[in-house]
Amino acid sequence: MESAPKCFLLFLLLNSLVQFAQCSVIYDRKGLIINGQRKLIFSGSIHYPRSSPDMWEELIQKAKDGGLDAIDTYVFWNLHEPSPGNYNFEGRNDLVRFVKLIQEAGLYLHLRIGPYVCAEWNFGGFPVWLKYIPGITFRTDNEPFKVRERERERVDMLNLETKNFGAAGHSYMSWAAKMAVDLDTGVPWVMCKEDDAPDPVINSCNGFYCDYFSPNKPYKPTMWTEAWTGWFEEFGGPIHHRPVEDLAFAVARFIQKGGSFINYYMYHGGTNFGRTAGGPFVTTSYDYDAPIDEYGLPRQPKYNHLKELHTAIKLCGRTLVDADPTVTNLGNYEQAHIFTSKSGHCTAFLSNYHWDASARVTFNKMHYDLPPWSISILPDCKTVAFNTATMRSKTSLPQMLPTNVQMVSWETFNEDISSSDNDARITVVGLLEQLNVTRDASDYLWYTTSVQISPAESFLRGGQGPVLSVDSAGHALHVFVNGKFLGSAFGTQENKKFTFSKSANFHAGVNSIELLSVNMGLPNIGHRFETWNTGVLGPVSLHGLDHGTQDLSWQKWSYKVGMTGEAMDLYSPSKISSVDWMKASLAVDSQQPLTWYKAYFNSPNGNEPLALDMSSMGKGQAWVNGQSIGRYWTANAEGQCNGCSYKGTYRQGKCQDGCGKPTQRWYHVPRSWLKPSQNLLIVFEEIGGDASKISLVKRSLAYK
Repeated sequence: MESAPKCFLLFLLLNSLVQFAQCSVIYDRKGLIINGQRKLIFSGSIHYPRSSPDMWEELIQKAKDGGLDAIDTYVFWNLHEPSPGNYNFEGRNDLVRFVKLIQEAGLYLHLRIGPYVCAEWNFGGFPVWLKYIPGITFRTDNEPFKVRERERERVDMLNLETKNFGAAGHSYMSWAAKMAVDLDTGVPWVMCKEDDAPDPVINSCNGFYCDYFSPNKPYKPTMWTEAWTGWFEEFGGPIHHRPVEDLAFAVARFIQKGGSFINYYMYHGGTNFGRTAGGPFVTTSYDYDAPIDEYGLPRQPKYNHLKELHTAIKLCGRTLVDADPTVTNLGNYEQAHIFTSKSGHCTAFLSNYHWDASARVTFNKMHYDLPPWSISILPDCKTVAFNTATMRSKTSLPQMLPTNVQMVSWETFNEDISSSDNDARITVVGLLEQLNVTRDASDYLWYTTSVQISPAESFLRGGQGPVLSVDSAGHALHVFVNGKFLGSAFGTQENKKFTFSKSANFHAGVNSIELLSVNMGLPNIGHRFETWNTGVLGPVSLHGLDHGTQDLSWQKWSYKVGMTGEAMDLYSPSKISSVDWMKASLAVDSQQPLTWYKAYFNSPNGNEPLALDMSSMGKGQAWVNGQSIGRYWTANAEGQCNGCSYKGTYRQGKCQDGCGKPTQRWYHVPRSWLKPSQNLLIVFEEIGGDASKISLVKRSLAYK
């Protein structure tokens, strides 16, 4: 691969012009043409905020060493403009630094500017404040939305994400395409999953397979913007694996049909730090079964097998992008795709589409053995350089090993459920939608009301107390009556709405009901997802009273956004001394809900990636030295964990793993966040756990 800087786009970021090496980029039906040369490009998605800046250079280099020509990333609007007109390009948000590192590595950049990114990212990358602009509707022919999009076009890039809906959506898509082209960036624009993308914008394919795809005009190149290397995880769901034999087979199928741009989504998935995970219920880990794992280590054999594929394709020279294939049937399930250049150079792809049976075929008077569901690549039409189902690499076995680092000086701080912090509360009649109140400033919203129980109620003289029933639109709920924990209920990705129902100990007189509604990430996909509801929308009712059922939905409710500890910035090292911490008896506190834990630890020796083992805890959030490692939840995985074969069509329901165990046990802690000693760990536990068993582990690879 060339070491000289590749061509970049001009982009204007916060009104500061940064110009990189420029070159001519055009296209024809066979591919992108850069400085007069048609290219077949392998790209890989690495999202800059999903890893720490100290990891970026090594990740980019590993991508280059793996045979990639380009790095692909989204631009996350809600990260960079958290409030209108206020911008953040620091730390993990330092897009300019990330882009410069790609340039220094001599790679191309495929920058996907949105405004919508999906990506299992909170609110699909849209800032929540956008929802509250009067008259706005997302991703449609809506003037308030288009005004904001014009304002955000401070970054002129390559890939425009619209993914619109309906006639008004089509009108918006056409407007967005024209706006992008009129920016005159000097590079082609791409719209993924837009079959009607207007000229000169290139429409492209996303999916597990894209060999069926053709662009909407015969003079556009065939581009695969998301070749899914695996799948994401949801709390309570299984771990997904995509066999690399099938992934390589899919890529070879795409290339033999004339594809010239392949972007692996993801090449390195990384971590959903903080509250950036969307879904809802998407895990903090965004590993994605990618060739480079969440911690930055190569996943074998996936990494090496794809590297060998890229090498074999590049041995074919320019033939693949200069010639069209001739297809010859070699059997019922077997074909040859033969590329012959004007100079006479020949390249062939021999394919066996049978999902179970091997085949022996004859091609150019020679015999070739093809494993099931595989393609052999013959750069010279004679010698097999690579077969998609033939493994040469060892398998890496990740191990989470103890560091022997001790967590010391444990202290706790308990949330006061009955606290009457009237200044932080609002009181209205009826139940309010959660996001409308919190504006996503916190995952947590308190719903508080009271109910008068007559001394004459029969249950007070013996028998079961009335049943409190709460209908929630999602995503989780913790219920307290008179300050005592009654229980919890949770939704799922498939069924976000749920009902909590349980008998409670009410007494005569006034009783308080405190409902803590918990957000598990805002939706990132779906028609008009910005209008979807969450929180306690009712009905909330008491069943089993002498007079029947009492509906509490339309009485006065008080609302408080967030936890007291959040308001105190309790996880901030600079605020830690202002909190009245209690010396912890962790055995006593292990099942205490809504508890903050504090401890200190020293940084372990070595350079292995680190993680917190949270298997002893329930559900909550954690911070190290003020940096949020994300949401944790030890919900056990349910799925179909019945083994795995590469053969046959892959879907995310295939090759599942981890059933009966927590979907995510370990939570990445970047070493760059640590000091040599006195590192501050803060954990907020919602439902109860044993903090004394939290441990710091290191990730290591063994091989077989």
